[in-house]
Amino acid sequence: MPSEITPREVWRERRRFVQTGVAALAAAALPGPAGAGHGGRRLAFRPAPGPFRTDEPPTPFKHVAGYNNFYEFGTDKYSPAERAASLRTEPWSVTVEGACEKPGTYTLEDILRPHPLEERIYRLRCVEGWSMVIPWVGFPLADLLRRFAPTSQAKYVEFTTLYDPEQMPGQRRRVLDWPYVEGLRMDEAMHPLTILAVGLYGEVLPNQNGAPLRLVVPWKYGFKSIKSIVRIRFTERQPLTSWMKASPREYGFYANVNPTVDHPRWSQARERRIGEFFKRKTLMFNGYAEQVAHLYRGMNLRQHF
Repeated sequence: MPSEITPREVWRERRRFVQTGVAALAAAALPGPAGAGHGGRRLAFRPAPGPFRTDEPPTPFKHVAGYNNFYEFGTDKYSPAERAASLRTEPWSVTVEGACEKPGTYTLEDILRPHPLEERIYRLRCVEGWSMVIPWVGFPLADLLRRFAPTSQAKYVEFTTLYDPEQMPGQRRRVLDWPYVEGLRMDEAMHPLTILAVGLYGEVLPNQNGAPLRLVVPWKYGFKSIKSIVRIRFTERQPLTSWMKASPREYGFYANVNPTVDHPRWSQARERRIGEFFKRKTLMFNGYAEQVAHLYRGMNLRQHF
C-alpha cells in the first residue's frame, strides 16, 4: 500500500549520512547478516545520475528483503529470508577463468577496492508477474571485467553461484542442476546499466538478496540476476544457463522483459508491483528500451526470447 512506502526524504537523509561515514571498501567487504537492513552495515556511496535512477517510489524494504526467488534456500518466496542465515559470506572469493589475460582467484576486497559505489534505483521484473523498485548499491560490471583484460575470443561471460548444500539447504533437492549458472553476451555485460550489487537501501546486501555479490541487469527478468557469485568465466560460446537446461521451452538465454512474448503458462503483458493491488502494463525492456533496444537490432525477439 502507498502508506508502506518509505518516504523519499527519509532515505535521502540516510544517504547523506552514509556518504560521510566509513570508506566504501571497508564497509562493503563486511558481510551482512541474513535480514540485514534498517540496522544492517551501512555503505558509503554516491547517487548515480540520469538513466541509472527512476522517480518511482522504492518498494518497502520489508518486501525487498522478505519476498525473494533464491532456490538455493527454498522454492517459495519466503524461505530465503527464513533460511539464509546459514550462508557465510566471509571470507569470499571469485575465480576468474577463460578467455582473458588476467585469470585468477580474487578476494572480495580485491574486487571492490578500485570501485566507488553508486546507488542506482532500478526496477526488477520477475517472470512470475511481480515487480519491485529497489535502491541498489553497486558498481558497473564493465569496470570489473576490463580489469581481467578479456581477449577477442570472449563473446560471452558466464557466472556461477556458490555450491554448498550445507550452507544452502535448497541445493539438497534437485530442483535445478546445481550450481546455478547464468550468462550474458559481452555487449550486455559491458552496458553501463549492468551492475554488480553489494547492497540495497544503503546497507550491505542481506544474504537472501544475494550477498555478498550479485548481478543486476534491469531490462531482463529477475532470474538473470545471479546471486552469491563465486566464478566468472569468459567464453566464446553461449553458456548453457540453469533455467535453459531445466526448461528450454520456457526460459531462453536472453530473458529480456518483453510483454508481447508470453511464458507458456501465463501472460507477461501485465505485472503487479509488490505493495500495490492493481496490475500495471508491462513495459518493453522493463522501461529501459531507450537505453538497450539497440543491442537487439535486427534480432527476432520472439525467437531469441
